[in-house]
This record gives sequence, C-alpha cells and structure tokens, in this order.
Amino acid sequence: MAYIRRAAEDTIAQVSKMFPVLLVTGPRQVGKTTLLQKLLEEQEAEGINRKYVTLDDPDVRYLAKRDPALFLQRYSPPVLIDEIQYATELLPYIKMNVDRSKKKGDFWITGSQVFRLMKNVSESLAGRVGIVNLLGLSDAEIYQEPSEPFLTDSEYLMKRLAVKTRRDLNEIYKRIFKGSMPELYADENVDWETYYRSYVDSYLRRDIRDLAQVADEMQFYNFMTVVAAHTSKPVVYEELAAAAGISSPTAKKWLSVLVSSHIIALVQPYHNNALKRVVKMPLVHFLDTGLAAYLLKWGNPEALEKGAMSGAFFESYVFSEIYKSYLNAGKEPPIFYYRDKDQKEIDLLLYQNGKLSPIEIKKAASPGKAAVKNFTVLEPVVCQEHFGGIESLKVEIGTGSVVCMANNLLPVDEKNWYVPVWLI
Repeated sequence: MAYIRRAAEDTIAQVSKMFPVLLVTGPRQVGKTTLLQKLLEEQEAEGINRKYVTLDDPDVRYLAKRDPALFLQRYSPPVLIDEIQYATELLPYIKMNVDRSKKKGDFWITGSQVFRLMKNVSESLAGRVGIVNLLGLSDAEIYQEPSEPFLTDSEYLMKRLAVKTRRDLNEIYKRIFKGSMPELYADENVDWETYYRSYVDSYLRRDIRDLAQVADEMQFYNFMTVVAAHTSKPVVYEELAAAAGISSPTAKKWLSVLVSSHIIALVQPYHNNALKRVVKMPLVHFLDTGLAAYLLKWGNPEALEKGAMSGAFFESYVFSEIYKSYLNAGKEPPIFYYRDKDQKEIDLLLYQNGKLSPIEIKKAASPGKAAVKNFTVLEPVVCQEHFGGIESLKVEIGTGSVVCMANNLLPVDEKNWYVPVWLI
C-alpha cells in the first residue's frame, strides 16, 4: 500500500524534540500509526532504534495493565506505544521514567479514544507531553502540495496560485464524496461503502460501547445520522434530540462524544462587546464529508452535488480544509463564525493577531458582490467609542474572502477577494 506523505510530519518531529512524550491523537484509521512508523524507519537510518508495540495485542495489553513497570522494562525507551488508551495504567510509570531520564522524544504514544485518554494524560503527564491532533487527509496531502495555515491576505493567496492545482466542480465533489480516509487513497481496490460501513461498525463497537452515557449503539448511530444531516448548521439541542428520539441532555452528552472523538467540530460564535445581538449557539461541521455522505445514504458524487445538501457539504469541506491546515502546522485553529438575531451570518471568521478576517462560502462560480454584504456587521469592532475608550479591545478587520467555485483569484472590491476553493 502506497504511503502518503503527511503534512504533520515536520510538526511531529519538532514536538518530539521539545517534549519527553509525544502523543498523536485523532479518529480511528486516519494514519497515526502509519505516520509514526514511517518516521521510526527514518530514525533507524539515523541510528535511533525505537521499539514498536501495540496494545491491541491482548497479551501485551494484559502485561501493561497488570505490571506496568515490567512492561517498560521489556519495551524500554525510545519506544512507540500504539493505542495507549487500552492501558492508561502505564502513564504514571511513563511519568516516572521521563522524570528520571529527562530525554526528549523517549516515548511516542498514540490514542484514538480521546474522551477516555485526555483526562488521564493531563493528570499524569502535565508539562511532559506534546500533543498533535491528526485528522484525515487534507487536499494538500492528497495532491502532495505544500501545506500551511490558511490566510485571507492577497499576497498569501497569490503565492498559493503557483503551487496549487485547479480542479473543477466534478473533481471537487468526487473529493467531498470520497472523504478523507487514507486507505481510500492508498489502495484503489478498497470499496467506499464497505469501508465506511466497517468504519462505523468499528467506531460503535470499540469506542462507543465503553462509554457509560451510551447505552444503545443503534440509537447512537441514528443520532450520528441526524448530526450529519445538520452539518454546517447552528446547534439546537432540542432539535437534534427530537429528530433522534432522545432527551436534550443526552443529545448534549452524545454531541460531546462526537467532538472528543474528532468526528465533528463545533465552531464557536465570535463575541465582542461591540456586537450586541450575536447568538451564542455553536456551529457543527462533520470533519469527514465522506463519512457524512455514507451516513446519509448518498450513492455517488453526482447525486450529492445536485442534492439538497450540496451547499452544506461544500461548507463543511471548506471548513475542514482550513481547520486541518492549522492542526497540521501544530496550531490551534483560530476559527469562529458570526450569526446575530437579525439572521445575518458570516460562515467563518479567522481571528488572530488582533485581526478579524471574514470568510463567506458559496458553491456558486460567480457569487456576486452580495456575498460580502454581511461583512459590514463587523464594522462596530473597529470603533473605539463602543469600548468605552479601552483601546486594547479594538479589533482590526482584515481581508475578506468568498471561497467559491470561481476559476481564478479575483478581487470583489478593495477589501475582499473571490477565492477558488482549490486554492485553500
């Protein structure tokens, strides 16, 4: 099976040099182990012999849980321990080991069940562990193009033109439909529907059944499908609960499970003292559009592109690409959205370095200037009188983007640009 070079490789190498323990976490089957084993092979060429052990093996797992000290004698660092969530008893012993040796990069560990794992990691390895979140493949990885955090600045976008490949509507929706799982791209013989059926079954059986708050796997599967149907929409727990036939508190708990396992991401609304009528509901996006398409029984890219959810899937695809561009660089995605009580919306906002950059997402090839009309709702954030004279609360509005199916990078006006979706 062909190896696909991952954009996070440099980030992982850097984090490994900074911390005694490196944790690579993310959903199942996104290539965490494959990536680290590739880096392990490269280390061997440099004379570093790192052991590999997986806790999927029941005998190895038994030893790790029953006698963690003996386990670490057998698998002494440098070591790669796969699926650490199956034996979190190891974590205090790893802490003692790294406190004695103080060597960077001694332990590489992976984990899929983030909701079980992170509490134990934060308690046992605080200050000793560097965490890299790995999601499915980005476009930069699929097409082997340079990857860097997305910016709306025109200079940045101009430079991207030289390294990105133009793709038409059909190619974009084939990508949206296929999703982001590495195995689907590394092996052409893998059947899409069979793969995602197996993926969902594995997720439900191996992860969800271990959670006390999920008593019925099929009811949770139905809830996942309801959430997929709400991708790119604000979260209304009562609405999700009614559609799934569960209570609102249960819907809130189960949504947090999907967030923790990186199936979905919640985008928080942007708040500012100058914006008085902002709603406080988060926005939900499925991170793998292929999984969402499978859950909602879309049969092919053409049907998806022409269907009622075409625009919603396009939005979630754009969001996930921007989101992954930051994660792969080892950065927290500075992504928000705007929606107010007057129903005015801005799909995404990038907020960093005191600058707020609005992004509208339109499937159209020629959205027109109306696409940026809601950007004006941000104007109060630059007016000092709204902050009672506190200059530090003032925010600058950056270049705006309309991510769409345009054929080229073109200005909408002096402050905003049409950005082809293949350029992100």
